[in-house]
Amino acid sequence: MEIATLPDAILLDRRCLAETVSFIKRNITARPNIGIILGSGLGELAHDVDDAFAIPYGEIPHFPVATAPGHAGNLVFGNFAGQEVAMMQGRFHTYEGYTQRQVTYPIRVMRQLGCEILLVTCACGGLNKNFQAGDLLLITDHLNLTGSNPLIGPNDPELGPRFPVMFDAYRPELRETALQVATSQGISLRQGVYAGITGPAFFTRAELRYLQIVGADAIGMSTVPEVIVAVHAGLKVLGLALVSDMALPDAVHHATEQDVLDTVYRSAATFRKLVKELVAML
Repeated sequence: MEIATLPDAILLDRRCLAETVSFIKRNITARPNIGIILGSGLGELAHDVDDAFAIPYGEIPHFPVATAPGHAGNLVFGNFAGQEVAMMQGRFHTYEGYTQRQVTYPIRVMRQLGCEILLVTCACGGLNKNFQAGDLLLITDHLNLTGSNPLIGPNDPELGPRFPVMFDAYRPELRETALQVATSQGISLRQGVYAGITGPAFFTRAELRYLQIVGADAIGMSTVPEVIVAVHAGLKVLGLALVSDMALPDAVHHATEQDVLDTVYRSAATFRKLVKELVAML
């Protein structure tokens, strides 16, 4: 398609992306090949990056600013477990008021910087009765229950196809590597389907029962839009979640925001150990 015939929205997106990538390249020497998104309360992993250079989101052209609890809001570059990485110390959510295109903008940036693999992490509520708070979950598939899609609108063929195939969005070969690493460390790694919702309200009992019926093992307010854009961009995706609470419809008590963060922090050491060895193996 000739540039002159491209929709204005695509031309604007290309200009913004070029400005963001140019700014970052002027400030870093690293050339990352793996992108990592650190979810709620998991940002401590960024402290394990060697020769780290952190850029606050607020200083990056066209980047949103993280406002959710437990999200520091830095893009961290450096060497992690022998790999050059671009690590998001905190992410964005639509419940903060951002569109799905804004939420997923960093994925586009990481791809343009040279990343070929995306490791996406998050905290989630457990729906599978065999799970318990503190478990680590290997995401095998997802349900997009956000009511939208980050690819709605004009498609830029330079970024990806109009109709990306989401079969095996969470790459089987990467999942197999994760299982092998977990086994070697003696970590019980659960597997299941992640249901993505918008939030910020926790679901009702009836809604949670519905999710169990349709096959969800876990629920969360992120991840799905990022994975859709990652697949569209040609990134290989691996998804890991920390079960921060059990979101069971018949439970007497539903976890609070603080309960969620407390569980995440208690389980962070095991999570960091798994991720570090896993990245070394990718």
